[in-house]
Amino acid sequence: MSLKTILILIPLLPLAAAAIAGLLRKQVGRAGSHWVTILGVAVSFFLSVYVLYLQVYEGLGTQNISVYTWMVSDGIRFEIGFLIDHLTTLMMVVVSFVSFMVHIYTIGYMAEDPGYQRFFSYIAFFTFCMLMLVMSNNFLQLFFGWEGVGLASYLLIGFWFDRESAVYAGLKAFLVNRVGDFGFLLGIAGVLYCFGSLDYAEVFGAASSVEGKTISIIPGLEWQWITVICICLFIGAMGKSAQAPLHVWLPDSMEGPTPISALIHAATMVTAGIFMVSRMSPLFELSDAALSFVMLIGAVTAFFMGLVGIVQNDIKRVIAYSTLSQLGYMTVALGVSAYSAAIFHLGTHAFFKALLFLGAGSVIIALHHQQDMRFMGGLRKQMPITWITGWIGTLALIGFPFFAGFYSKDAIIEAVHASTRWGSGVAYWAVLLGVIVTSFYSFRLLYLTFHGKPRYTIDVGAGHHPPDGVLQHEPKESPLVVTVPLILLAIPSIVIGYMTIEPVLFGGWLSDSITVLPQNDALATVGEHFHGPTAMALHGVQTAPFWLMLGGFVLATFIYMVRPATADKLQQRFPKLHALLENKFYIDELYQKLFIARTVDIGNGLWKKADAGFIDGWLVNGSAKLMGNLAARIRVLQSGYLFHYAFAMIIGLIGILAIWVTLK
Repeated sequence: MSLKTILILIPLLPLAAAAIAGLLRKQVGRAGSHWVTILGVAVSFFLSVYVLYLQVYEGLGTQNISVYTWMVSDGIRFEIGFLIDHLTTLMMVVVSFVSFMVHIYTIGYMAEDPGYQRFFSYIAFFTFCMLMLVMSNNFLQLFFGWEGVGLASYLLIGFWFDRESAVYAGLKAFLVNRVGDFGFLLGIAGVLYCFGSLDYAEVFGAASSVEGKTISIIPGLEWQWITVICICLFIGAMGKSAQAPLHVWLPDSMEGPTPISALIHAATMVTAGIFMVSRMSPLFELSDAALSFVMLIGAVTAFFMGLVGIVQNDIKRVIAYSTLSQLGYMTVALGVSAYSAAIFHLGTHAFFKALLFLGAGSVIIALHHQQDMRFMGGLRKQMPITWITGWIGTLALIGFPFFAGFYSKDAIIEAVHASTRWGSGVAYWAVLLGVIVTSFYSFRLLYLTFHGKPRYTIDVGAGHHPPDGVLQHEPKESPLVVTVPLILLAIPSIVIGYMTIEPVLFGGWLSDSITVLPQNDALATVGEHFHGPTAMALHGVQTAPFWLMLGGFVLATFIYMVRPATADKLQQRFPKLHALLENKFYIDELYQKLFIARTVDIGNGLWKKADAGFIDGWLVNGSAKLMGNLAARIRVLQSGYLFHYAFAMIIGLIGILAIWVTLK
């Protein structure tokens, strides 16, 4: 089998599986739908691993393969093709593996759902779109995959369409991402205008030719073309990767089933923006202004979204805000030209964040779909596997030495500290203080969920829809189809950082994919002090991030384990601060007032005045009324007397003759 055939099969197998599960539901049945989709994604994963093997052990270099020419217009080729380098292969393996685990997990989580087959079809289609996105060798295919994952996320977030909240969340995600995608499309249009091509190789090869070219967007103010292009492209990333202020859709996406929460928030949709900016590094490196913008947006997201996670009570929303914060870390890394560190954190984060989401789903199953942590507690005895894997995911998230998240997060913090780019000082304090925030909300989640006394009661006769805090039977550990993916995700959450930090960050493994100018290479400065993963972990206990992480642990332990009443007292003492965080800095309300309410008012005005008033009132009803009045007046001529009609005919004939004579 040729390499080209393998590359075609990797995305097409999930697509074929999605089509079979979705269109042939009656023929394949419930079991057939999960078997065909799992098989399709599994083969895709193993083929991705094989391509990685070829690169690591067989010396496979960068492959730029054109598969199909869709159209040629004015000399511009619109193609479907694949660019296979180390960045692409890394993303292929991560995406397909996490998707594989989510597919297996879904068998247990969605077992009783009537939309079982439809869900498997959706997530397989999601996987296809993400693989097309990361494997593309041109902007056209990139945009196709970009919009495809947007469509799939809309379908999955609103999967339970009988819930008004799910429908609203899906629509919100779709509309907010359209705002970002508009900027993204403008960026692609700018690329086409400046370079006359959509092919990565041609665009990146000619990137330096755009330096110095300007455009006057505002009269009297000149902008560098490369800066405009990069900022527009990044606006697309702000939507997909949920960066402030386009982050508002992500927490609401928790209305979808937990498996898709893991798929969207871990390794797929939200990381598309991080991958895209890294892929576009030859362009971004030419604009310090764009990179400073990227860095400051990431810094705001990393710190302030973490603060919001402190007061959330929904277990999935806490992890969602954690995702927002970690995406902020990745974005800050992009802004200081530490693209490899951003991709490295993307990879480690995929494993432990998927682990945390699937662990949350395991808890939700045990508590009969209860998601409020105020009605949990004491679950470590009933759910030992979920509890242990939850601790592993948490330690990886907070950056505990030797765990995966430690290596990637600390590398980002050190790179920001070493950077001299404008705004790097602010970004450094944001990511540094974000460590204590992350530690605090992470241990808060663990304590409220697994430790302390149970805050639920058992009532066998409670009925099918018991009130919050009441269960029909004792919670128990989830079945193997749920716990096995947890274990398989827990292993890389521990070891993947230790195993890969040296080649990925300091060994030049991504040098064929990422361009960094020597004067911007903050990671090179960090690498001067790197003496192996073990030495880095041992040194880590002496650094500020470790002590801040420890401070968050101590604070959370005191408030939620030693003095549980402290949390309520703090809430009562600082009600305005709590309200500010609980209402997410009132950003949703601001959007509601500035944009949504005004848009609705315009829509109502157009409906009432234009549609109902002018079209229905004047054109439709008005014309009907006019014809009715005219008919009523003409009706008097219908007397029924023959001599009246004869007289009318004579008058008409005279009129016709008069007109004829006049015209002649």
